[in-house]
Amino acid sequence: MEQIRKKELTKKETQKRLLKRLSAPHPTALILFSSLAVLIIVMIVSLSIGAATLTWETIADSFLSFDETNTSHLILRDLRIPRVLAAALVGAFLAVSGVIMQALTLNPLASPSIMGVTSGSAFMLALAFAFYPQSNYYQLIMWSFSGAALGAGMVFLIGSFSKRGLTPVKLALAGAAVSALLQSLSTIIAIHFNVARDITFWYAGGVAGVRMETVRIAGIIAVVVLAAAFMLSRSLTIMGLGEEMARGLGVKIGRLKVISTLIVLLLTGAAVSIAGTVGFIGLVIPHISKKVMGLDYRWVLPSSAVFGALLLVIADIAARTINIPYETPVGALTALIGVPFFLFLARKEGRG
Repeated sequence: MEQIRKKELTKKETQKRLLKRLSAPHPTALILFSSLAVLIIVMIVSLSIGAATLTWETIADSFLSFDETNTSHLILRDLRIPRVLAAALVGAFLAVSGVIMQALTLNPLASPSIMGVTSGSAFMLALAFAFYPQSNYYQLIMWSFSGAALGAGMVFLIGSFSKRGLTPVKLALAGAAVSALLQSLSTIIAIHFNVARDITFWYAGGVAGVRMETVRIAGIIAVVVLAAAFMLSRSLTIMGLGEEMARGLGVKIGRLKVISTLIVLLLTGAAVSIAGTVGFIGLVIPHISKKVMGLDYRWVLPSSAVFGALLLVIADIAARTINIPYETPVGALTALIGVPFFLFLARKEGRG
């Protein structure tokens, strides 16, 4: 009994030492709160940009004394505020999903868009539009969640046939194949059932027209699911040392993978049901966060949420201003950043 107690104490002490060693030596808290302040400023700036330019006085007046007869106030409340909040939430969801996927698979190429998760969600939404067009937002989330599980399951099933194991590049190739298949099936459904307009919106990606009711639901998901993700940060940090080392240090690998997978599916499903297939945020942001904050996931997870939100809010501003009065799909703008980054990582992993 005494030996078991000593062994447990040794594991806890080793965990503490590892977490202390992995913690970044530079002021991570300062970087995180500075980034959060920048995010808030950018979100406020986003409120003034659009087809109708709103002055700072109008924005301040709408918050202090809202007037239902004032068109500018209505635009701000019903269009701008839900849009900017949705962009921030979707960016945070996708970034945190990417962090968790990369930590679990030890695959630097893992992300919701590359691993077929977002394509699976969009495919199931296409089925919902075709067969259940009256679905409410709660039902769309469930369709999107099930599609995320379908896409991820297909990728890992195809990758498991590999003779030499699931290398990062092989998983990425399997994800690309599954994404192409699901997108093709979605196109067939769109043409046959005459729902091409709805499906095109989801594949283009964007947060235009998001309602405050949708934002409230997404906010609840953010509080519950992101809090659960942050509670796993210590285990994810140790997981970065490899499964055998993590298991030896007392991490329950099976439970960690199940909970983390559910978190990824919920976050990705919610993100796709709000904004469609916005790609590569879950690939780019985790690498930036780890480069800036170190390898301690107690800092990497919250910083990824802030960086992801900041990236998508900026992309949404760009989508409204690049080709006025028309809007550029947000998914196209994130792809301009993500595709070169993905090719760089794939080339690096291929050499390895």
